[in-house]
Formats: sequence, C-alpha cells, structure tokens
Amino acid sequence: MTDRQPDFPIDPIFHTRWSPRAFAPEPMPETDLLRALEAARWAPSAYNVQPWRFVYALRGDAFWERFLDVLVPFNRSWAANASALVFVVSDTLLRYEGELSPSRSHAFDAGAAWAQLALQATQLGWHAHGIGGLDYDRAHALLGVPEGFRVEMAVAIGRRAAPETLPAELREREAPSPRRPVREMAFRGGFPR
Repeated sequence: MTDRQPDFPIDPIFHTRWSPRAFAPEPMPETDLLRALEAARWAPSAYNVQPWRFVYALRGDAFWERFLDVLVPFNRSWAANASALVFVVSDTLLRYEGELSPSRSHAFDAGAAWAQLALQATQLGWHAHGIGGLDYDRAHALLGVPEGFRVEMAVAIGRRAAPETLPAELREREAPSPRRPVREMAFRGGFPR
C-alpha cells in the first residue's frame, strides 16, 4: 500500500481510508453494515433535514443479483465480489417546518453521510468504494425511489482481497490514489487569478 502522507496533521483514518476494487467474496454481518449506516445517520445537513436514504443488499440475499445488474459492466466486474451494495438516495425537496421547496444541498448532505459511512466501515475493518457508473433510471425503478428523490450513487463494501483477484486491466490500479496538496484546492479570499 502506498504511504500517503497528509500536508497537515490529521487523524490517520482520513489518509489510510481508500477505495479498493479487489474484494474477498465473503458475507458481511448485517450488524456491521448497520453500524456504518448509523455513522452516516449522524452526518450534518442543512436545516437538519437529513435528506439521505440508503437501500442495501447483502451478498447472497434475494436482492443481490438485481442490485449488481444496475451497475455498468465495468463496475459489476469487480463489485460482484463485494459483501454489501448500498445505494445512496437523496431527497431533492427541502421539507422544513411544513414548507416544501427545492433543496440546494441534498447531494452535498448525502455526500457527508456517505463519507461517514465509509470512515465507519474502515474503522470496522471493511472498505467502501463509491460507484458512479450505474444505470440511474433502472436503479430508480428497481429501488422504488419515491418522486422527489434522486439516486446519487452506489457503494460497494467488502474486505480487501489480493489484486490478482481483479480483471487484468484493473490490477495495476489497485492502490491508494494520491491527493492534490491542500494549497491547490483551498484558496484564502478567492480563486487565484
């Protein structure tokens, strides 16, 4: 594993967490997944409306194959070995104090919840990999997503396996990715000119 070093001191959970694709095809106790979802539950959100929802399948259950079929073939090729698949859904409407209006922060808030899920999974010895390559219309229908909600992404969760378990074209990429330095993404007072 690449030794990623932060620019500034932070808790190691942040720079040791990464998104592998090589998963061991083993079951995940539902209680472990529920613990990761519990961490997601405590994410911050605008007006505390908590717009995120999660729909999941565990390896081998009645929903597993249908969930896999929503992924594009490339992602299915490696996610099929995961232990859990979770779809992250967000409420596009701000439902606050009896009022209903478009939400500008639903995806941002759902992203905060997904981050907390990934960190808790890491704490439990699992790894989470976000997946954007999926058929969103099929996912919407398959999951019974209500009107006003949007499928944001899927997440594969599992225990790491050797890179050799991946299709040949993915083996070289099976390492933690680098990050931009803080000074390239955080600008005091405005973007540089």
